[in-house]
Amino acid sequence: MISDTERLTRHQFFLRSLIFFGLVVFGSGVAWREGLVLTMLQADYSRISGLIILLYGLGTARWLVLSYDVSCQRIALVDGLVCERTIAIGQFLGAELGSKQDQLDVFADRMLKRNVSGRFLADLLLRLGLLGTIIGFILMLLPIGNIEDFDTGLVQQLMVQMSSGMAVALYTTLTGLVCSTLMRVQYLFLDNALVDLIHDMQDLTNAA
Repeated sequence: MISDTERLTRHQFFLRSLIFFGLVVFGSGVAWREGLVLTMLQADYSRISGLIILLYGLGTARWLVLSYDVSCQRIALVDGLVCERTIAIGQFLGAELGSKQDQLDVFADRMLKRNVSGRFLADLLLRLGLLGTIIGFILMLLPIGNIEDFDTGLVQQLMVQMSSGMAVALYTTLTGLVCSTLMRVQYLFLDNALVDLIHDMQDLTNAA
């Protein structure tokens, strides 16, 4: 009988995912404590940075769920501990030699398709950052058309407006790049773990 502690230690991939997630949370906490996040959200009045962070949080939550699922699939494959979450592995292990490859193909196709949305979300975060860049430059250049003379007060006011537009462009670009990169790394980990699982299943098929 496997104890809960032993079962937890076998979730090696999920534990590594939690460590990476903890590092992200720690870095975010430091940035919040230093006031960087709040400054960014206040300066970006386009609110695109906030949207990017929200989408990244939702994508990360789904990534953690998928990571746990892949970890459970591996445990079921190695130990034969089949549950409701790992029915496909149970069907693969119990299948006859002639149908094992078919079971593997269906399983691999279904599992790999789940990760497509994560890669799409990573691209979306980057594109939202670029959209914020364009909006920021538009806001920065828009006041130039209002210059009719070289009044010092008007020029100073326009410079303030231009700096606000530049802040939008830079903050949205930074947020999009950081969140998109983190999302890509997370789903790269997940893809690698899934490929390893499929290779192990292929080895069992060949050995049979």
